[in-house]
Amino acid sequence: MTSLYLLIPLSLMLLSLAVWAFFWAVKNDQFDDLEGPAHRILFDDDASPPPSPADRRARREPPP
Repeated sequence: MTSLYLLIPLSLMLLSLAVWAFFWAVKNDQFDDLEGPAHRILFDDDASPPPSPADRRARREPPP
């Protein structure tokens, strides 16, 4: 029973910390764009296409 006198206030402090962190994240736009980073990984940002096999043979480069 005496452990409850410690555990209940500790759990309330942790709960208040979690609620504060959630509202801080919402206020600072942490949940603004949830799908953008997931879709961004699908698109490649290479400036030039990879060389064709004929180009590699002409320059005598080994295949990747």
